[in-house]
Amino acid sequence: MSIETLTFDPSGWVPNNRNLPVLIYHEAFPAEGEMAPRFEERFRENGWQGMWRNGVFDYQHYHTGAHEVLGIAGGRARLLIGGPDGAELDVHAGDCLVLPAGTGHKRIEASRDFLVVGAYPPGQEADIQTGPASEAQLRKIASLAIPATDPLEGEAGPLRRHWTRR
Repeated sequence: MSIETLTFDPSGWVPNNRNLPVLIYHEAFPAEGEMAPRFEERFRENGWQGMWRNGVFDYQHYHTGAHEVLGIAGGRARLLIGGPDGAELDVHAGDCLVLPAGTGHKRIEASRDFLVVGAYPPGQEADIQTGPASEAQLRKIASLAIPATDPLEGEAGPLRRHWTRR
């Protein structure tokens, strides 16, 4: 598994998160068999909660109340991460992304079998924002707790190395 990091400045009305990078885990799991239960089990083992299975919305949005993990459990997609001026990412079954609060994301296109398992750190709840953030929302994004565990690798995982407050 290789890990890539991307940091985004604000883009259009999307605030993004200047302090915490997006983490992209390439080939977190081998793309074989039913992958959704593997992501769910790993997220659960590492304390992430509020799990769901679906896709990624086809409109730009972000969350102010939670960081989010997206385990790609099936198919492939092209996502736009980081708002209108962000980066287009091709993701495939077995990949995983951790998006810090405030990070814009949307689906550009996807295969029919595209499936995502999502989850959030303990005590955090995702809201769906589709417009500019207020000053209070920007403060909430900036002060949201860094998770105690990486969703895939636990306490010693890369999230704790890459996510530090400056």
